[in-house]
Amino acid sequence: MIDISVLYTNGLFISFVSLALWFLFQNKKISPIIVLTFLIGLACYLYGLFTTPASLDAKWLSLSRDLVILGAAASFLSFFKSKKPLFLVLLLGLSFLAYQYYFSYMHTSLFMQTLEKDGAVGPINLSSYDKDGELLLELKENASLDAIQDIIQKYDLTVQPAFQMESEDLTDLDDYIIVNVPDNERMNLLYIIKAFKNNDAVEYLENNDVIQLKPIESETINRKKRRYNVNDPDISKQWGLDQMAIDELHTLLRKKNVKAQKTALIAILDTGVDANHEDLKANFKSIKKKHDTDPNAHGTHCAGIAAAVTNNGKGIASFAPDNNFVKVSSIRVLSGFGGGTQQAVINGILEAADAGADVISMSLGAPSNSSRVKAYKKAIDYATKKGAIVIAAAGNSNRDAAQYSPANTPGIIAVSAVDENLNRAVFSNYVQNVKMGIAAPGVNIYSTVPGSQYKSFNGTSMACPAVAGLIGVMKSLKPDLTAKEAYTILKKSGKDTKNKKETGQFIQPTEAIKLLLK
Repeated sequence: MIDISVLYTNGLFISFVSLALWFLFQNKKISPIIVLTFLIGLACYLYGLFTTPASLDAKWLSLSRDLVILGAAASFLSFFKSKKPLFLVLLLGLSFLAYQYYFSYMHTSLFMQTLEKDGAVGPINLSSYDKDGELLLELKENASLDAIQDIIQKYDLTVQPAFQMESEDLTDLDDYIIVNVPDNERMNLLYIIKAFKNNDAVEYLENNDVIQLKPIESETINRKKRRYNVNDPDISKQWGLDQMAIDELHTLLRKKNVKAQKTALIAILDTGVDANHEDLKANFKSIKKKHDTDPNAHGTHCAGIAAAVTNNGKGIASFAPDNNFVKVSSIRVLSGFGGGTQQAVINGILEAADAGADVISMSLGAPSNSSRVKAYKKAIDYATKKGAIVIAAAGNSNRDAAQYSPANTPGIIAVSAVDENLNRAVFSNYVQNVKMGIAAPGVNIYSTVPGSQYKSFNGTSMACPAVAGLIGVMKSLKPDLTAKEAYTILKKSGKDTKNKKETGQFIQPTEAIKLLLK
């Protein structure tokens, strides 16, 4: 069976070459053969174009674009028909460029639209799909791989289980497989998707989105040192502690002699964490050794915000006044370059939940939409059943967090970033359209980086672990606290920002703990 995309791309390519050659040989005996070749190529192109599953508007736009390019390129070559060697060299060069362009871009650009109203699979933009596993596919209950074997064989696909978890009875994520499309078939991704969506054994299909961190390093600013009841020397560089009145929180927990019911575990899903950092190691609990280094610094920075050791005479302070309230751990779901995939993040959530995490902090994400988070939702439900509260960064694109995953996943607390004046950070996504949105410091945030060093970064990545650190203390005092209860407390106890509708309430730890203990 001939793939329609082959007719579409090759048809236009043949039309271009034959039209150019007609200019060169139009008075020769071969001319009628060239004209016939052109007409055949054009017919294949038109048939391929108008039988694709794209919208009619997209087809007419592509037709207009392609015919203009075809005519312009052939007309350009006609100026050189008297210099046959140069003409042939130019034709060869333009043919090579056209072939590369059309096979790597043209037919995929035609399909930059949603396949179906459910939005499960978004626009075909190959750079947004993981090249080693483009699709997450959920099989219907009791369906086997045999039911999709013909699609697998036709496109030479490889498949394997997508997720691993201890308690399979708590979720049906074990029905998901990851589908890898070989490089030579990626141009047919649309047709692969369509074939799966039309297969009766397939319950659901979504992109395995690529995630890429873009940390924003900032200048470290020393501020006038106020009096704190702790001895961490760099506390003057942490403006967020002033706005969150952390000294009042420490005083409350000590004077009221508030005892932790358990030591809550905060899992940082990121680039790893430097477990031997001077300001983290006394608070660090290892889940697996492979997660306990950080080639990037992003994960270590987040860990310090959430749970740096307070009152140890080193570095910075965090929410808990001593080591009895929280421990921090790491699960590496992103590479040293900050890249990862939706599959890796979901497996990280499952691993953290299975390791007994009370809070899962994710300073990561990618553009998406609320109808494409089914796998994330199942993972959050799994973590919730295991007793964890999941926090995610709202994103740094100055856009609606409802179009950013996993922040837009139901059950997650999404965190926006504000500056020292409680304005929404210029980069921060806004959270008024997600179910549980809250605000925390995210500009010029000073924290730990590998090698027992410290730096300042900007981002909702920095705001997210601030909320995770506070909720960690809350979970230590009330282990059965749910995400909805925690969010309600943070919202009621928080204070207004300058853009409160866009950011949500700004966390106030002392008031939150008072409300929790009522």
